Amino acid sequence: MLDWLERRFSHLVLLLAGYFLVNATVRLMLPASLELDEAQQMFFSQWLAAGYDSQPPLYNWLQYGVFALIGPSVLALTLTKNTLLFLTYLFYALTARRLLANPLLVVVATLGLLTIPQIGFEAQRDLTHTVAVLFSSSLFIYALIRTVEKPDWIGYALTGVAIGCGALSKYNFALMPVAALLVMLIDRNMRRRVLDMRLMITIAIAVVIVTPHALWLKDNLGLATERTMGKMMAEAGEPWLAQVAEGLVSLIGAVIGFSAVTLLLFVAAFRKTLWRAMPASSAWARFMEKLFAAFLLLIATLVLFAGAENIKDRWLTPLLFLLPLYLALKLDKSALLDRAGARRMVLIGLAIMALIPTALGLRIPILGALGAYEKLNVPYQAASAEILRNSPAQPALIITNDQQLAGNMRHDIKSVPVIMPGFSAFAAQEVAAPKGPVLMVWRNRGRADPALPEELATWRASQPLLAPLPFSPRQTATPFLYGRAEDRYHIGYAWFMPASR
Repeated sequence: MLDWLERRFSHLVLLLAGYFLVNATVRLMLPASLELDEAQQMFFSQWLAAGYDSQPPLYNWLQYGVFALIGPSVLALTLTKNTLLFLTYLFYALTARRLLANPLLVVVATLGLLTIPQIGFEAQRDLTHTVAVLFSSSLFIYALIRTVEKPDWIGYALTGVAIGCGALSKYNFALMPVAALLVMLIDRNMRRRVLDMRLMITIAIAVVIVTPHALWLKDNLGLATERTMGKMMAEAGEPWLAQVAEGLVSLIGAVIGFSAVTLLLFVAAFRKTLWRAMPASSAWARFMEKLFAAFLLLIATLVLFAGAENIKDRWLTPLLFLLPLYLALKLDKSALLDRAGARRMVLIGLAIMALIPTALGLRIPILGALGAYEKLNVPYQAASAEILRNSPAQPALIITNDQQLAGNMRHDIKSVPVIMPGFSAFAAQEVAAPKGPVLMVWRNRGRADPALPEELATWRASQPLLAPLPFSPRQTATPFLYGRAEDRYHIGYAWFMPASR
């Protein structure tokens, strides 16, 4: 297997394609209940909009397109995610092939992505916007390196596409091209690429891609930043020195949390060879070192001057996903060619390839049997079927205050618009004049007799059509998927019958 992977680059591509096909198959074999990010995509992709909430809309747009082609389903969700992840690894491998002389280290660097928990496991389990920023970052690094080594209009255009996609993936991606620009401007050889007139191609393409969302962002800046800023920023009144200290410690912890497993596994595989290789250098290794420093300095600036004190490790994804490639560069440029270490690292990567889909496939039945229920153990389909059995007719509109519940309702009750307070403008006509029964659903972590949430009660009271109608709450009590016989999950619901117009 190792010799086969080393022999041809296409063999590595085939391995990656097979791996993501296996992961897609595993997801399709699991219950059709949706994870949190899956449900969010199912909910938002009812509409094509310039913006939705606190995340940029690239992934939403892609998912909307896939749903338009094959319908809203777990298959469509799985296809979008695994295609983007495959392309992420593909561009990473293409970058590694450009930079590394040893084909075995190309395999090491590419499979090294699997050693990063946020990328190898979490991105496969239930991340969406992070998957989009991973793809954009991988494309950006490939396009940037290609443009530096072979400056043509294609490279500048591809870099513009990558920057535009990255800006629409996650807002923190913007630090990556800024950091790269700073590093290139202080490098005499790379500065020529920045001052090249063809950079206008990059800027123009990025601006065209970003403009629709930028216009939305101008009028919705609070909505787009409130959640992220709330997670990052210090509490009002906290002393500045304490906030800075906490922020810098948080940044250090995020770096360690993101990179520790990868570093430990590389050390386990290469042992002393890795340490001996670290003094080795090359132009691209130095570029990555400066890029790391510039990116982290920009984040430290947010800590010092913007009040950021809670840095999450996944926010470092656009930068630290380069760690396996950087380590492979060091090994490649050293005079210590450790084929045994490289083979051990490839075996670790292959083992992770076997472990991740196995763990993803077994965790739901095992956790269900233990009574430690996860989101995929929740019996949304059974609950939806029970609700419909007690309905006077197919609902014309579904209302909830919970994005995960909203996404699952849309998946289980086909062709019915689902709205939430705060997002009803997306379906203003259906809210103003529903053409049939209106279904309101809610829950309290699955507990029995869930009270109607205040948010839904307030919203209902504000609707002239629904406020006068009688309110008769009911609840479902359906068994967990793979769960213990006595355990039930409760969802509250109520039907409203507006007078026909």
